[in-house]
Amino acid sequence: MKVFAHRGYSGRYPENTMLAFRKAAETGCDGIELDVQLTKDGTVVVIHDETIDRTTDGTGFVKDITYEELKKFDADAVWGGIHGFESVPTFEEYCKWAKNQELITNIELKTGVYYYKGLEEKTLELVRKYGLEEKVIFSSFNHSSITRLKGLAPEILCGALLDHQGLGNAGYYCDRYHFECYHPGVKGLTKETVDNCREYGILVNVWTVNDMAALEQVYEWGCDGVISNFPEVCKRWAQSKEL
Repeated sequence: MKVFAHRGYSGRYPENTMLAFRKAAETGCDGIELDVQLTKDGTVVVIHDETIDRTTDGTGFVKDITYEELKKFDADAVWGGIHGFESVPTFEEYCKWAKNQELITNIELKTGVYYYKGLEEKTLELVRKYGLEEKVIFSSFNHSSITRLKGLAPEILCGALLDHQGLGNAGYYCDRYHFECYHPGVKGLTKETVDNCREYGILVNVWTVNDMAALEQVYEWGCDGVISNFPEVCKRWAQSKEL
């Protein structure tokens, strides 16, 4: 069972920052999950919310801010500045780093609230520029985005993100639309759903697994991956099960 660091090592460091990604890599985790959106000037940046209010000392919508403006805000401010200044990274900055890492990157396209023009194409262009095609999974709650990406790059894995209520017959659904992965919320996941995905050869990567009971449960059900804020704990536990 693979372990993905949710927005990097977000349980201990500012989420979706290069610091959080570097610290996640140090844990020996298998992959990193991150989120991409577009700035006013069309730069692909790594940030979860449509606004910068929660995760930086700034305010406003990502879509209304240029990258030159955005990079001046501090993502460590919400941590009291204990790690030093951390800017919102561009996705290209991440790709430059990731090309030399043995990590799988789960790229979530945040197109479910505001549909960014060209986000799929711009994200894919950077993945290809840095030769990451075999080291990424595209995912989104907006399945139109991953359908678009599957059309543009059928060779790259795509995952259907669902909220905690999940989706009945999820394995069949993913198989029908050529999505190789199903990414459900952990709270509503059932063994029946995992078994249905297994029937159709669909990989199940579960978010956000932050407690031992949930970790043990999804392992017993045979899930393929967990996405966690605490990758070090999850990875050590998963390795112990392999001994």
